[in-house]
Order: sequence, then C-alpha cells, then structure tokens
Amino acid sequence: MRKFLLIPLVLCGLPATSFGQSVEDLATVTVLPGWRDADGSHVAALRIDLAEGWKTYWRAPGDSGIPPSFSFTGADISAVQPHFPVPEVYEDFGIRSIGYENSVVFPLRLTLPEDGSSVSMAGQIEIGVCDDICIPVTLDFAALLPADGSSDPAIVAALRDRPLTAAEAQVHAVTCKLEPISDGLQMTAQITMAPKAAEEVVVIEAGDPQVWVSEPVVSRAEDILTAVVDLVHLTAQPFALDRSRIRITVLGAGQAVEIRGCAAG
Repeated sequence: MRKFLLIPLVLCGLPATSFGQSVEDLATVTVLPGWRDADGSHVAALRIDLAEGWKTYWRAPGDSGIPPSFSFTGADISAVQPHFPVPEVYEDFGIRSIGYENSVVFPLRLTLPEDGSSVSMAGQIEIGVCDDICIPVTLDFAALLPADGSSDPAIVAALRDRPLTAAEAQVHAVTCKLEPISDGLQMTAQITMAPKAAEEVVVIEAGDPQVWVSEPVVSRAEDILTAVVDLVHLTAQPFALDRSRIRITVLGAGQAVEIRGCAAG
C-alpha cells in the first residue's frame, strides 16, 4: 500500500509544472532478504526503485529534502541499523540537495534472537521523491528473513559503497569552535585532511533531531578544510551541544569521508 500527499513545492525549491504521471508509478520498495551473519545478526536491504529521472534523499538531504524514515515491526527484531550508500549532490535552481536518482539500496543490519530461526519483518519507509515537484511517499513492506539465506550482490555492493572513516581518509585532526549567537550557536569546524576532490561539499549533523543546522560556508587553505554553520534548537533557546555526537561528512567526486565527533576549538 502507498500513501501520498502533495506538499507545497516551495519546500523542495522546485517550480510547479504539469504533473501528468500517476503517483502510483513513482516509487516502489522491494525487500532483499539477505543472509545471516556469523554473529547471529541478519543482513537484508530495502531497494527503492523510482520513476526515470526521479530522485530520493540521503540521511541529511539539505533544507529542501525529506530524509528517509524507517519503522519496523516484528516481535523477534530487537534492533535495526540502516546503512546509507554514498549519495550524489544535486544543484537545482540554485538549491542543493543530496540523494539518489532512479534507485537506491539501503542495507539493514538486524539484531535477532539467538535461536537461528527464520524471522518475519514488516514495516514502512517514508521517503521524499522529487522531479519537477516533490512528494512524500510512505511504502509498506513485509518479508520472511530466512535463516539459510545467501549473499546478495546488490546488498554487498551497497555496503561497499560507504564513506571512508576518518582513519581511512587520513584525517589528522578535527576541531569544533563554538560561539553564541542570538538564537543558538555558531560552530566553526576545522578538518586537517588533504583534498579529496576539486569541489568538496560538507554536511554537518548535530546528533540531536531538535537542532537545526544551516548549510555550511566552506573554505579550504591547503590541508585545512573549514566549515561554518549555525546551530539552532527548535525552542530557539540556549542549549548544550555534545561534540562527541557531531557527525561531519565530506562529499566529492563520488566519494565520502565520515568523521564522528570533534575536539574543542
């Protein structure tokens, strides 16, 4: 079952055009049942297929995007960790968004009971899909995850298409300097890392869903990459920021570097 709701086009920064395509054809979800790992966890995936030329969004898509939201049911599933392949950066009408075009596979690692039995998984994924207009879509899914499943090349490829860690990218230092502003904090992040691409896009996540993060102002001086953002709590009141929960992602040339936490600047 699919649920659809047209939202104001300004939220996606795209102009209205004639919409002649049925929303039923825009997005589908398929469960890739995957396999059981040696540690007892199960690796599966959700494959999202979109209409030709349509896009959906990454975990932190920018102000104009709708991030994927997962919900799962199943008495035997105690935890689910989704993984996000490296996204693409798009510029449409002067507005940046981050996501995937035509299709994407989201791997899932599920924590299961230790009895080794097959497990039923069901749930919903809420995504935004965009072309000339943007539409939030809710897709239902259900599948049996077999105890004797085999490796799936599509899941393996999506798992390999991951960001480099700070160590793998030879990040030497990361600092975050905080200064108060009228409605929150301004943070200046400095990353000591050789350039990874001619054009680098930096995404900063606060680690708190109640904290809005502005699009960074990015500059580079040799091996020092600097990104300045404003951080504003939904209450517009002063708040404490846990630097260990900061996540900084540097995107460029089809690659990504993910940095967890930063030291005081």
